[in-house]
Amino acid sequence: MQSNISVSQSAVAGNMFIFNLTYVKPILEVEKMLPAHISYLEENYNAKKFICSGRKNPRTGGVILCNCATKQEAEQIMEKDPFFKENIAQYEIIEFIPSK
Repeated sequence: MQSNISVSQSAVAGNMFIFNLTYVKPILEVEKMLPAHISYLEENYNAKKFICSGRKNPRTGGVILCNCATKQEAEQIMEKDPFFKENIAQYEIIEFIPSK
């Protein structure tokens, strides 16, 4: 039986991970760490690890779409985020297997 699901070559390379960030510190502390967080994002976009990212609306945190091979790799990437290191945000990592 043939499947009607099409999978792109980039999706076959690994699973995808959603980083769901929820701020646990006041927005003023978030703002102080924002330049370092933006540098972290750029580093991972340049490494082709991040697909997209953005703030939640209302501004209670953010979301990052990460492409890597394993959950362990995703956790290692997450642990380098200044928001994580400075306890600015709590993280939930959601793993999924892209189908298209």
